Amino acid sequence: MLKLFALLTLLASTAVHAQTTLQSDLPLKYLEQVHADSEPRPLVIFLHGYGSNEADLIGMKFQLPPQYNYLSVRAPMTLGEGRFQWFRKKGEGAYNGETDDLKVSGQKLRDFIAQAAKKYHAAPDKVYLIGFSQGAMMSYEVGLRAPAVVGGFAALSGRLLPVLKAELKPGQAPLPLSIFIGHGTADDPVPYRHGTEANALLHKLDYQPEFHAYPGVGHSISAAELRDLNGWLQRLNP
Repeated sequence: MLKLFALLTLLASTAVHAQTTLQSDLPLKYLEQVHADSEPRPLVIFLHGYGSNEADLIGMKFQLPPQYNYLSVRAPMTLGEGRFQWFRKKGEGAYNGETDDLKVSGQKLRDFIAQAAKKYHAAPDKVYLIGFSQGAMMSYEVGLRAPAVVGGFAALSGRLLPVLKAELKPGQAPLPLSIFIGHGTADDPVPYRHGTEANALLHKLDYQPEFHAYPGVGHSISAAELRDLNGWLQRLNP
């Protein structure tokens, strides 16, 4: 779960929660922070981590480019009151994920992306996922499978799951994607090496991910990472 790193973000997040109503007209429930006009704008979709919910990441919007529209979705599998997950863990040890869960959640997310893009007047190549932890794993899962449904994604404190890695082969033409990878070096739940391994594999597949290491940061999103995310999004759509 995202640990809010500063009073400013905490206050902004609280304000969003108070003003935002859960939406249920698309395949996944979500919160929206969007412009009142219907002008075509780039669209960011936040994907929360294991055991969290759609309210966890929406406060990041205040630290990111104002010209975007922002949605934050709820994972489809319930863990408990206010707690959700994208997939169940497969066995003990490595955080691999049940294949059937990945397929079901992945399809629901792809359907959500397509319908959200239409509703908010965003071209598919102007839709970007920002996922944290298990949400980052879903960003890889959906973003790297053909056909391309997004223009890019940011994977924060995540990893490429084995079922996806097995299907990514060098020599295949890469999808037209912009990719941001961020990982704290002191992350225990999803160790830092998973970020560097994903970066290395994507380079072998002829992608050019923008990789950022955050020394001493654990399983959370730091102020420095938000600044880097803001810069990445600004460069994509000045």
